[in-house]
Amino acid sequence: MMSDAGSSSDHELQPLIKGSSARNGSAQTINNRSYSSSGQSCFSNMCSFGGNAVLFRSEPMSRCQLILQSEAAYNCIAELGELGLVQFVDLNPEVSSFQRKFVSEVKRCEEMERKMRYIQKEAMRDELPIHEPDENPPAPAPREMTELETSLSHLEKDLSDVTTNYVALKKNQQDLLEMKNLLSKADAFLSESSLQIADSAGDEETRNTDDAQLIDVRTDEGFSSMKFNITAGVIERSKMNSFERILWRVSKGNVFVRFSDIEDESAHGALLDKSVFMIFYQGEALKARVKKICEGYHAVVYPCPEKASERREMKYGVNTRLEDMKTVLNETEIHRRRLLETGARNLRLWFTKIRKIKAIYHCLNLFSFDVTQKALVAECWMPEHDIQVIQEALQRGADASGSTIPPILNSVAYVDEMPPTFNRLNKYTSGFQSLVDAYGVNSYREVNPAVYTIATFPFLFAVMFGDVGHGLIVLLAGIWMVMQENKLEKTAEKSEIFGIFFGGRYIILLMGLFSIYTGFIYNDIFSKSMNIFGSHWNYNETFQFPLKMEDSLMLDPGNRGQYQFTPYVFGVDPAWQSATNKITFLNGYKMKISLIFGLIHMVFGITLSLWNKVIKRSYADIFLEFIPQLYFIVAIFCYLIFMIMFKWVSYYADNATQDTNVWSEHCAPNLLITFINMMLFKAADPDPKLVAICQGKETYMYGGQYYIQVFLVISGVLMVPIMLFGKPIHTIMGRRARRRNYEPMADNLLDAEEGPARDGDTDASVEIRNGQPGGRSAPVSSGHGGGEDSFSEIMIYQGIHTIEYVLGSVSHTASYLRLWALSLAHSQLSEVLWSMVMNIPLSTSNPFVAVPMLYVIFSFWAVCSVGILVVMEGLSAFLHTLRLHWVEFQSKFYKGEGVLFVPFHFTGYLKEAEAADLEVIKGTP
Repeated sequence: MMSDAGSSSDHELQPLIKGSSARNGSAQTINNRSYSSSGQSCFSNMCSFGGNAVLFRSEPMSRCQLILQSEAAYNCIAELGELGLVQFVDLNPEVSSFQRKFVSEVKRCEEMERKMRYIQKEAMRDELPIHEPDENPPAPAPREMTELETSLSHLEKDLSDVTTNYVALKKNQQDLLEMKNLLSKADAFLSESSLQIADSAGDEETRNTDDAQLIDVRTDEGFSSMKFNITAGVIERSKMNSFERILWRVSKGNVFVRFSDIEDESAHGALLDKSVFMIFYQGEALKARVKKICEGYHAVVYPCPEKASERREMKYGVNTRLEDMKTVLNETEIHRRRLLETGARNLRLWFTKIRKIKAIYHCLNLFSFDVTQKALVAECWMPEHDIQVIQEALQRGADASGSTIPPILNSVAYVDEMPPTFNRLNKYTSGFQSLVDAYGVNSYREVNPAVYTIATFPFLFAVMFGDVGHGLIVLLAGIWMVMQENKLEKTAEKSEIFGIFFGGRYIILLMGLFSIYTGFIYNDIFSKSMNIFGSHWNYNETFQFPLKMEDSLMLDPGNRGQYQFTPYVFGVDPAWQSATNKITFLNGYKMKISLIFGLIHMVFGITLSLWNKVIKRSYADIFLEFIPQLYFIVAIFCYLIFMIMFKWVSYYADNATQDTNVWSEHCAPNLLITFINMMLFKAADPDPKLVAICQGKETYMYGGQYYIQVFLVISGVLMVPIMLFGKPIHTIMGRRARRRNYEPMADNLLDAEEGPARDGDTDASVEIRNGQPGGRSAPVSSGHGGGEDSFSEIMIYQGIHTIEYVLGSVSHTASYLRLWALSLAHSQLSEVLWSMVMNIPLSTSNPFVAVPMLYVIFSFWAVCSVGILVVMEGLSAFLHTLRLHWVEFQSKFYKGEGVLFVPFHFTGYLKEAEAADLEVIKGTP
């Protein structure tokens, strides 16, 4: 352990401050500025975004070098552990865990953890409550570790001794109980079995002896005169039959065995699952065999006197010892329970303190000593926005240890390593960020799709799950978990499945809200409609009641006798619920909105890729990748959206008798046929029956449509070679340009090293060394060995991405049709469940039968609705929504090749250790 006394003097640390870049004998590139904890931030170029704008990208990170006095290192790391904003880098990767500086302190902490787990296991075995501390204690001082270690050692030793004695006393008590039962059964065995002994031990001549001899056998002297040996003991009931069989075979039938079950309770309060046995035989040779058989079956053999007076005397002594044993056991149990209560009262507090100490020493093992061996040097990642807070925490730790030298924080200018990704989250955004991180952690400063997922994920889920009733159930479940989150947090930590649902409680809440919204759009609540604003349909046909399934109710928007030619105020008109052509109408509607939402979602993803390219300063990729990709999908697939909108706005239902209107529904061309003809450069074939009526509108919706479509397809296809050859050609041309300029740049570097640099030379040298302006390192080539890829390798790589994008545009567009398919399946399952279950009592005319039936059938319908339509259909819609975001949306701009920022934080360390303790205790017998 680090000593608390003997702080280093100021002059001893002067070489360290002057040469702060020294680390294990190797130089590091450090800024000329060094920052104490009271100074300003080590980065003046803070993120250009506001405090809330960092949600759209990961936090800007800083690689810093931390220099601490040995006496202040412990307290400074303790402050950083409470803060949870610093991720330390291992500066001793070549040193094994057993050769680290503070490995002895870590082993002492692990030994104390073992002792505390032993106390916890004993307390749980006795069902004692373990007290939870009211507040989180700070990390104790190093000197408290010795005091805590002494207290735990004494408590563990006392508890172990008492537990060992208690177990031994319990074992003795059980032996005495078994002996008491044996002596009680012995009198009955010896009195009732005397005649049977004589019959089984002799041959035919022995069986024909006179009655006087049999009477002598029943007496105690008779046993001695006949020289019968008696072996008595206790055996488990499950082994009784096998035990008797092996005795019979070994003795060749020359033994007599009696059994009797023990009916008393054991020392642990349970019935003894054992039986008393008594074996009668003759001869010393058979005695040895019987003894070995008893040992093989783990039967306990007890002494059993042949004389009744001796047995009574022994039984009296056993009863006396049992009474004394009971008194001793009560006192031992009281003392043991007192020790366990003392440990259970402070167990959580001790766990927290020891684990914080252990975490600190684990972290200090990542440090290295400076050249003077007086200070510890570390390198760490930290958010730039929190550097000032970290410096204040370091200063608090230095003040608490009484250090005269403040901690030193240097910024590392050149880092040949991708910084970790840190997204500042709260309990609301953490669930959505987990969905994104499950696909892959976003690269450093890459656009974070989690912000947009907050809106798009529950909305696309609701498109497939649109039902007011089912959405209300999901909403209530989310509200319950949000309102009871403090109480449910412990349950979520113990149950992995419930923990998944609890972690996404805000996702469930939003999915319920959006499902209610889309349910109002579909006008669907448990497969029924709500006539809130009054239907705009007037159906004047006459029906014969009761209605039959084969009766048709066709709604014709062109029939002015049915439709008022004004739309329903909000959502689908409730009249469609009973229409025979409802499926036809909803199919077309949901299929078209699925394509519209899908293409908008994909175009938005491609647009976000522009932000990534601007961030990386890859301006050539904007012209060679972004613009061709965007134009390709807009010219070919988004044109389909334009045709859907144009058809919705321009064409309308008209009366069948007024076929002179060219914008009538009869003249509207089929969009699928139009799109196929567009891809095939094929002119539409006019319908001879509609030529005179529609005047050409039956094939094309506007003038010049054919030529515009041909232009869009040709120009869109021309984007493919640009995507395929543009970037490889640009890469090769850039390499040639750099090679042509290599010699002049090398001469400039040599001149700068030989003579004093001019004003403009320093920045140029930095750009040449790092490969990019601003001192950033050049990207590492994807080729093996870090060399440049050949033109063929670049073409193969670019060809794969181009083919993936072109084919993916087709498949991804079709993939969004799952919104339509699952929405249709959900509504139809809900309708089938209502008609096949709830419709039975509602259609019963006898109220005395219908009311009791309604209670039973409603329970069954409710269980099926929640279990099938809410849980199973909800999970299905959730997984499909997740796929749409991972594959169709994020593949357009998201790489997900980052490394997660894992700061040194006591809270996370304690939770992981507590979960590991539960696994260890479960696996311990």
